[in-house]
Amino acid sequence: MAILKVAQMGHPVLRQVAEEIPAKALKSSDIKALVDDLVETMSEYAGIGLAAPQVHFGVRLFIIQPDPGDESTLRVAVNPVLTPLSEEMEESWEGCLSLPDIHGMVPRYMRIRLDAWDASGEKYSVEFENFAARVAQHEADHLDGVLFIDRMTNLSTLAYGDEWRRYHAPRPEPKEGGEDEEEEEIEEGGKSC
Repeated sequence: MAILKVAQMGHPVLRQVAEEIPAKALKSSDIKALVDDLVETMSEYAGIGLAAPQVHFGVRLFIIQPDPGDESTLRVAVNPVLTPLSEEMEESWEGCLSLPDIHGMVPRYMRIRLDAWDASGEKYSVEFENFAARVAQHEADHLDGVLFIDRMTNLSTLAYGDEWRRYHAPRPEPKEGGEDEEEEEIEEGGKSC
């Protein structure tokens, strides 16, 4: 496994439409190796999602792990197709490893279905809602050359990380009995894909 270099906003690979992975390659060692490298790279940068174009591979593949503390939430999506399951959308904060330390409010569908192949070349279908749905949509956008800033409806919410943490990040709830938590936690919206 290797930690790969993450492309930053401005690199042409982030604006290209990724190519579908041929059926005969779905079970290849190259795809398995790329998945392993994506997982290692995402972990290194404390991300919750990573798309192949972000590490300079123009193929339709992404990984997500909406809960970094729970390996069971890790999902590999090869040649993914996302389908909204309702018209209901929600605007929330997003960040991106390719736009380091920048956050903005992005509208996303609240419920989606993901149809894709896993790292073993097996087809699956799964439904996501809320935060997991947001992460999957964010990563799927990378496969079409779309960054989260392209989805923003109000660019005035763009914020650098320090300012976002100071003024906009969700704050932890006080502990019962009125004691405040000593350690600041950053809620879902502050994690980067």
